[in-house]
Amino acid sequence: MKLDVIATDKAFDYGYLLKRIWPYIRPVMFRIILGFLLAIPLGLLDGATAFALKPYIDVVINGNTYAYKGFELTRDLLAALIPWVIIIFAVVQGLLKYINSYLTDWISLKISNSVKEDLFKKLVYLDSKFYDENSSGLVISRFLSDPDTASKNIVESIKTLITAFTSSLGLIAVLLYNSWKLAFVGVVVLVCAFIPVSLIRKRVKRVSNASMVVGSGMTTNVNETYHGNKTISGYCLQEDIYSKFKSQIRELFDLSMSLTKRSGWLSPIMYFIASIGVAIVMLVGNHLIITGEMSTGSLASFITSLLLLYKPIKTLGSTLTSMQNIFVSMNRVFELFDLEPEIQNKPGARELESIQNNITFENVYFEYEKNKPVLNGISFEVKKGEMLALVGNSGGGKSTIVNLIPRFYDIKSGSIKIDGQDIREFTLNSLRAHISEVFQDNFLFSGTIRHNILIGKKDATDEEIRRVICAAHLDEFVDTLEKGIDTEIGERGTTLSGGQKQRVAIARAMIKDAPVLILDEATSALDNKSEAIVQKALENLIKGRTVFVIAHRLSTIKNADKIAVINEGQLVEMGTHHELMQIPNGQYKYLYEMQFVKDEPVTQNA
Repeated sequence: MKLDVIATDKAFDYGYLLKRIWPYIRPVMFRIILGFLLAIPLGLLDGATAFALKPYIDVVINGNTYAYKGFELTRDLLAALIPWVIIIFAVVQGLLKYINSYLTDWISLKISNSVKEDLFKKLVYLDSKFYDENSSGLVISRFLSDPDTASKNIVESIKTLITAFTSSLGLIAVLLYNSWKLAFVGVVVLVCAFIPVSLIRKRVKRVSNASMVVGSGMTTNVNETYHGNKTISGYCLQEDIYSKFKSQIRELFDLSMSLTKRSGWLSPIMYFIASIGVAIVMLVGNHLIITGEMSTGSLASFITSLLLLYKPIKTLGSTLTSMQNIFVSMNRVFELFDLEPEIQNKPGARELESIQNNITFENVYFEYEKNKPVLNGISFEVKKGEMLALVGNSGGGKSTIVNLIPRFYDIKSGSIKIDGQDIREFTLNSLRAHISEVFQDNFLFSGTIRHNILIGKKDATDEEIRRVICAAHLDEFVDTLEKGIDTEIGERGTTLSGGQKQRVAIARAMIKDAPVLILDEATSALDNKSEAIVQKALENLIKGRTVFVIAHRLSTIKNADKIAVINEGQLVEMGTHHELMQIPNGQYKYLYEMQFVKDEPVTQNA
């Protein structure tokens, strides 16, 4: 599936999203509830200062007496008490903020890491077609950035909403305490200020998806610049690559500004509506003071509460806008979870115990894209212990054939059988455990030489490692290294030469000791000296195995038991070297003679 065409239709189906995120929330639910409970007094304390203004102005400033059910507070007592109460409330609020912030970060990271772990597990089990269809930048963006946006920010946003909500409740309580008439006016106005938030959901969704695609393109560009730096320099592509990145930056800028243009008016509109509310409250409040229905302290406390109420209301607006992005990212994350590899174990698949007789292709058809055939009716048999060499023009389907044996892809029709059983009847792990591969460009992992060899057999002994190092003709090189096989080789083995990489890959295949070996142009990228050394290593690797080999030098496969000539997805010739050379105008004979002439030393007349 192509990730950049995944829809986000459920980005605002909050019930669906909650159901999907719940397994990650449940293990940390106690801390979430604790954080939410702490958010309640944290919000309510915002009203403490506003509430204290009424007795402070009425009693301390104006000299009135404050009495409640027969209990009186004097001017001097309140003047001394109120500042200390405000300080104590501020200290308590600060401690609650720290604890809540710590809890929020802990919960968010836990959820984010759990999502990333499960997503990465999904990623490593996806099949080759998925990687063919999606760029590295898009994969990195979807599997790393989206979980962060969805998981790390969701708890913070919910906590902010709770704090804002409880703060609003506390401040509204102060409003009602001072004057229910003014409170009604203030709350109605603030509700009107909050309504515009609901108008931007779809705009956020569209811009978020578009930004994701552009952002992943930028990641791909950086990734290609890193790995293709020599090609870029060699072909003087620096300006082209820079222009492409610059264009992506501008596109991302335009998308971001598009969202700002559509959502940026929220704050000023909310501020304008709220200001109207304050003006109305002041006009009505003045009237209530003149008529004696309200004290000066009550109005000051009321207006302060109303102004403080702006903060949580504005926070609610910006937080809800942010949460639209979170929901879009969350939906994209769950769509990744719903991806299923096309190559899977068949129900009831059994273990492949051994290969006793042969591997056969029976009328195999295959296509990477629908209605674009790559293989057309390929049939052949390779007996146990035989070597089949695949030759032919580039793009004819040779690599496709060998990639079908370990089921990197599944065929469209026909069958591939081991000892008469379709390979789809066996479990993937047991099938692939019987196959080793050495490719033209073998992937080495960052780490040591030992680590890369042990990939073939994790519990191999030092004696086994030394044996394959010698058999792969890697010993002379390893012995020159200060740390030997424990030498770090860098990302993708960048510190090794091409020949050294191939020999590490050969040692890895040797230690796996699988009965079937696939060699896909394993020496084509090497110079003559390196090729000669690697060829000796390959001769040791081939012994006693069923081998499928694609070779660019036909002279190296003259002794193959069978040679299959593949052209445009069809098997056009098959036989031994001697048999194929006897075919008049045969394709193998033509290829061999062309290469022989090409490789023949050039002589000049004296």
